Amino acid sequence: MIKYRNRFHKFTVSNSRAFSQCLVYEWSPAARVQNWSHPPSNIAIADNEIGYLTSKPTHELSLADLLKYGNQPLTADALLLSVNFTRSLLPVRLAHRIKALRNLPFIVVTNPSISKVYNIYLHSLAKLLPYSTRIITTIDEEKIFTGILVDLVESHSHTISTLAQGFLECRKYVNANEVSTFLDEHIRARIGTRLIAEQHIALHHFSHSYKSPDTDTKLSDSSSNYIGVIDKILAPESTVNRCGSFVSEICELNYGVRPTWIVEGDNSATFAFVPMHLEYIITELLKNAFRATVESGNSKQPIIITIATTEDTSSNREARPLNLQSQILDKREPDIESQGAKPVSGITIRIRDRGGGISPTILPKIWSYSFTTFSEKGFPDTTDNLNVLDAFSNPKINKSQIAGLGYGLPLSRAYAEYFGGGISIQSLHGWGCDVYLRLRGLDWPRRREK
Repeated sequence: MIKYRNRFHKFTVSNSRAFSQCLVYEWSPAARVQNWSHPPSNIAIADNEIGYLTSKPTHELSLADLLKYGNQPLTADALLLSVNFTRSLLPVRLAHRIKALRNLPFIVVTNPSISKVYNIYLHSLAKLLPYSTRIITTIDEEKIFTGILVDLVESHSHTISTLAQGFLECRKYVNANEVSTFLDEHIRARIGTRLIAEQHIALHHFSHSYKSPDTDTKLSDSSSNYIGVIDKILAPESTVNRCGSFVSEICELNYGVRPTWIVEGDNSATFAFVPMHLEYIITELLKNAFRATVESGNSKQPIIITIATTEDTSSNREARPLNLQSQILDKREPDIESQGAKPVSGITIRIRDRGGGISPTILPKIWSYSFTTFSEKGFPDTTDNLNVLDAFSNPKINKSQIAGLGYGLPLSRAYAEYFGGGISIQSLHGWGCDVYLRLRGLDWPRRREK
């Protein structure tokens, strides 16, 4: 695995009020032009290569795309189909993010933190470019490419917090609404990119481990519910209870009180979804409910969590997976009903608390990416209990230190909406909140990425 270290050029600029206002004014969608900024970089990728890749649309990823190669372990042919599917998507996605970063004002993109993220994306694209136009035909090539994917996932682990720090340092020169829009688009694109890479990595490791003579064959039994990173029969009740136990322990550690919760409704429901996404969302929502309940003095009132199932009644049930020419899918269709009850198409989870609700003056701002509690050094102000709990609410968001940034709810909504779900909040100020989480599983079309 190649280790990469960025070197940055120092850049200084006048802090005059007039200059900063000029920069804020000029950064608007209408004013953006292609190739606005070329940050300092030791990596050379021709503009026409990035231009060619960005001329292609970003594929609308669906759960069906990720499940279409059949049950684990994959055959050699199916594994090659998976790696070529991954190979065909990632260069385009990375190029679009590089273009978005280049379209930032030069003073912003030369900030060390933002320039670091730019170079990470450029480095990843440089590693993938040799594969962008050729099909992988052997398992040895597949192994090499998977190693590149592992490097990509690892190197992008902290890009969100790094971007946040960079925009914080440039806040005098950029409009807050434009920053929020940029971050929202970047985060949603990152969710898909990371999911595509991690899906093939998981398929690769399971398939090769299963075939290894040194591996216990019981590995197949313990992972029989999974296809890559997707659990075919994910049980929301189990996730809620696991996340509830985790958050309540942290709550007791910081407040000396352990709130309780009750799960009711369709407790036996299962659906095909990404456990990591559900865990992050539930952890964040429970963290908010638990904290509000304790701080309002109602810690003896349990949080009521209701699970309800939804069925797809739309006329267009079939998500359209990407078809690769001259390739035949593995004939073994994913068996998602063999474990018992048939998984449902969607789940709605209501979290009801007696935490006093949300102030009407704050409610319109809860979906915005906020930088007000992020310190100048890039670390959360842990004197606030909210930030202490935030620091523990990142199950596999690559442990990025985004605590105190106000990212919890916007990130949760991004994860929920990625496959067509959503989050809505009903607040009764002085009483409590009802939070509705809607998630859609297999065969639901998702909204288009920007």
